[in-house]
Amino acid sequence: MPSIFTRIISGEIPCHKVGEDERFIAFLDIAPLREGHTLVVPKVEVDRFFDLPADLLAAAMPFAQEVAARIQRMVPCDRIGMSVIGLEVPHAHIHLIPLDRMSDMDFTKPKLKLSNEVLAALADRIRKA
Repeated sequence: MPSIFTRIISGEIPCHKVGEDERFIAFLDIAPLREGHTLVVPKVEVDRFFDLPADLLAAAMPFAQEVAARIQRMVPCDRIGMSVIGLEVPHAHIHLIPLDRMSDMDFTKPKLKLSNEVLAALADRIRKA
């Protein structure tokens, strides 16, 4: 059965896309730790991040770097943090999270509940940044 991310990539499930190329897609997390929390996902479905082919693994950072720069231009924060956890969805992905303090990346904290309209407007600003 395809992962939820594969279903997003195929267009079966909508997302708030902020970036895409032939190998990756980036979209806002619908249950973010902070406004602007974005997921960078390879279009090939591989469960574990470090099981990605070496060329795709190497390409992930420049793609994530570009997305992170756009997030930082649009979301007030000190920096963009990065996390690769991979337990919640069996599809390799990177979390990009706007940070002002270490606790901003605490995945045990309650997630934000942002409206579809807020997410759509934020995604549009990040895409245009």
